[in-house]
Amino acid sequence: MKRKYLLISLLMIITGTYAQNIQLHYDFGKDRKYFTTTVEMYKPDKWGSTFFFIDMDYNVGDVKGVSMAYWEIARGLNLGKSPFAAHLEYNGGFGQYSTPVYFGAYQINDSWLGGLEYNFNNAEFTRGFTLQVLYKYIRDKHDASFQLTGVWYLHMLNKRLTFSGFADFWREDGYFTDGNSITLTSYVFQSEPQLWFNFTENISLGSELEIDYNFATVKGFRINPTLGAKWTF
Repeated sequence: MKRKYLLISLLMIITGTYAQNIQLHYDFGKDRKYFTTTVEMYKPDKWGSTFFFIDMDYNVGDVKGVSMAYWEIARGLNLGKSPFAAHLEYNGGFGQYSTPVYFGAYQINDSWLGGLEYNFNNAEFTRGFTLQVLYKYIRDKHDASFQLTGVWYLHMLNKRLTFSGFADFWREDGYFTDGNSITLTSYVFQSEPQLWFNFTENISLGSELEIDYNFATVKGFRINPTLGAKWTF
């Protein structure tokens, strides 16, 4: 459901100072089998940088068309010439579901995040990572939570092959039922490593593994592989 951004530095390396890309993934995960599109934009300026992405899932269950829409927007504010930056972020979305008997909709709780990030790139810009320590407010759920985020990229074979992705760990209560009892969980983990073969600066084919723990409606671990294509503008 949620597709976190690729490392901002990776986008800047591919296209200079401004980057946009669109991705199409087919999800092979259990009980999934649907398409997801992702649109990403990154733009730096003298104060820092702005990044956003929008995810849309299609034809989940009996829904015809867009079944879920989710977006994140983040602003980084440089702290002088240091590798540190202040980080501000918003997350939110909604979805719909349909069965032969009834139709319904749901909201993905709004979240506001703020904190500090550390960025590293080697001299050749062939590898790098970002670490974020964030306060997290989740509407109607937690006034004070936290999120730890790591994002990375690694170029190989003269940038023909790119390994990138993110990992999030945050505090959020989740209730799961097996039909007989209800279990409360308190922490969520999600990671989405991606491997891309870059045919050109514009065209890439690859795969993603969505690794979840207590995420959305699934208790415990689940791995959902995808097959994807990406166009970088």
